Amino acid sequence: MNTIAGTLVADAGEVRLAGHRVTNKGVAYRSRWVARVFQDPKMGTAGELSVAQKLTLAEKHTGSLSLLRYRRAGQTARYTELLANLNMGLEQRLNTQVKYLSGGQRQALSLLMATLSQPQLLLLDEHTAALDPQTSREVMALTQRIVTEQQLTTLMITHKMSDALTYGNRLVMVQDGQIKLDVRGEAKQNLQAEDLMGLFSD
Repeated sequence: MNTIAGTLVADAGEVRLAGHRVTNKGVAYRSRWVARVFQDPKMGTAGELSVAQKLTLAEKHTGSLSLLRYRRAGQTARYTELLANLNMGLEQRLNTQVKYLSGGQRQALSLLMATLSQPQLLLLDEHTAALDPQTSREVMALTQRIVTEQQLTTLMITHKMSDALTYGNRLVMVQDGQIKLDVRGEAKQNLQAEDLMGLFSD
């Protein structure tokens, strides 16, 4: 995932995104096509900025870097509506500094920011691993809804067998740098957690 995102340079081969060769391009260049949500809720959000300021920064085609632009452009109502759709209570915290949000709220905000411009590829890097079980389920349900509604091509890394089996239309299992399983469609739907555990023990 780091190689796709541009954080790590590929040792060999080529990376193409949306038909563009990006093998030697950095994260900033690739961000026009790729968005990422990290495992640590703090990684995707700057704590000192407000929720509205973070959404303003996430807007890629505003033509302005002013963090007060959302007020001048009448974005308050739009941001409030977007946040209300997350069902995390964030619509009431538009001017709250992100550092005062819960982990689940920060991940929900990160997810909204990552998908605001409908990227060609969404990378989910164990984005629920740091959350408690209930919040994890809520964020996964939110993720499923956004990805489905926007029809986003998404790559999700997870160590949760249940999530690997439940979500997505293709499952690739990697162990010790080697692909041990690559299934999709009906073959994936028929898999059980025991099947995956059996492969790990081989």
